[in-house]
Amino acid sequence: MSDALHEDSRHRRPHPQPMAAPFLEFDLTRELEQLYLESEWTSGQNAKTLVKYADFRIVLTALKAHARIPGHRNEGRISIHTVRGHIRMRALGRSFDLPAGSLLALDQGLPHDVEALEDSAFLLTIAWPVRNEKGAG
Repeated sequence: MSDALHEDSRHRRPHPQPMAAPFLEFDLTRELEQLYLESEWTSGQNAKTLVKYADFRIVLTALKAHARIPGHRNEGRISIHTVRGHIRMRALGRSFDLPAGSLLALDQGLPHDVEALEDSAFLLTIAWPVRNEKGAG
């Protein structure tokens, strides 16, 4: 999932807690309830960045049934962990059915899209390649 999707200023919200610290703890049920209460939910999807380090991010995303996130790619490796509902991801010419409790990891740069088969929520984890000071990976 492109990071730009979650960095768009129209979707930014104030973060009452730090997103980078020695430890971060979340109640995902409470976080999802908050996403459902926000006006963005009426569009069929809402997301919140929970963890944000320079090379690592975790985003909680909620999708209404039949909502889609069109094809995109990310520079970093990603994982998708379905925490509620059932989503389908398409990548590498395959469809991956991901009911609650499923986890899928994709290597960096792979085009993919997401579709909610029912009201769903997932954790997107992005890990960018480590770069040294000269910019080499």
